[in-house]
Amino acid sequence: MTPGARVAAAIGVLDRVLAGEAAEKALVNWARGNRYAGSGDRAAVRDHVFDALRRLRSCAALGGGMTGRGLMLGLIRAQGGDVAALFSGAGHAPPPVGPEETPRPMTPAEALDCPDWLEAPLRAALGPDFAQVMQSMQTRAPVFLRVNLLRSDVAAAQAALAAEGIVARPHPLATTALEVTDGARKVASSAPYRDGRVELQDAASQAVVEALPLTDGMQVLDACAGGGGKTLAMAARARVTLTAADADPRRMADLPARAARAGVRVRLAGAGATGHFDLVLADAPCSGSGAWRRQPEARWRLDAARLADLTALQDAVLDAAAGRVAPGGWLAYATCSLLPAENADRVAAFLARNDGFRLVRQLRLTPLDGGDGFFLALMQSKAEGTMPLIRG
Repeated sequence: MTPGARVAAAIGVLDRVLAGEAAEKALVNWARGNRYAGSGDRAAVRDHVFDALRRLRSCAALGGGMTGRGLMLGLIRAQGGDVAALFSGAGHAPPPVGPEETPRPMTPAEALDCPDWLEAPLRAALGPDFAQVMQSMQTRAPVFLRVNLLRSDVAAAQAALAAEGIVARPHPLATTALEVTDGARKVASSAPYRDGRVELQDAASQAVVEALPLTDGMQVLDACAGGGGKTLAMAARARVTLTAADADPRRMADLPARAARAGVRVRLAGAGATGHFDLVLADAPCSGSGAWRRQPEARWRLDAARLADLTALQDAVLDAAAGRVAPGGWLAYATCSLLPAENADRVAAFLARNDGFRLVRQLRLTPLDGGDGFFLALMQSKAEGTMPLIRG
């Protein structure tokens, strides 16, 4: 495919996304209907689509409208591309740009690709960092790996990746984090990934696990395990007995194979676990506002009603998780959200309902720290035999 044909394909996919279809599904459907497209073409179209979704409002303003064509025209202009060459009408390229397809002035929220209704809460949460954080969300997220210390060390993993053309460097957010700077698309087929020496995991997510008070011998529950990334990271940090649960057990379908590859044992408890645990991690469903670089659609599909549903669910998740904490044990609440309504507000509401816990520490990370935005609150049972408070 020519560069212009790739732009035209992205326009078609974006029109389907704007009509309500999920981006991943739209891309798959396009690829199935255009089997002549090679892997390089598919990757390029995918990049176009997600780059445009990250800049949805600003691209629409630059490209003359909220259409697939308007978004791609705006994206090419934002990136300083050759509009005339890509919109030439030659072959399979989009038709030339008309006089009505001109950029228009943007509001501050549009320029930062921030939904209007979230501008005030995000400004309140991020303070002077608001603009810089939102600008970072307009770009692709870095690719991070977690070195599995049960299988390798950081230097050895780095060397093994380099031998396969994957350049990675340590990242300060977590001791096990490697940021891939070249060869990211080779990771999944590389030997270090296949044999469990490295896992794909955001650096901020790794930092959250490093902040947990894990010690050998603990009984640990990952109450919202999903695919099990944090489960496996906890298993590599201490000799603990791990149980994983999720409201939708299907999300954990790959966890047994991933655990075997990583050299750890995890007990699956389906939709819920019984008994009590020394540490319960509740990585609750959330808006994903801290990870909008990775899931740009979530930014535009979130509304006030959905946020209210999420905060109610987060309250329920916290209450259920608290019921699984042993006397003197720990409750860790995490989200990949930047919104106080999902973070500090939920913790305050929980503590108001549950006087048997005390807040020990809160950790807030934004994309300016290098990874995704994350929030962590560590709470401890006030029952007899409580453990020492964590400092820092």
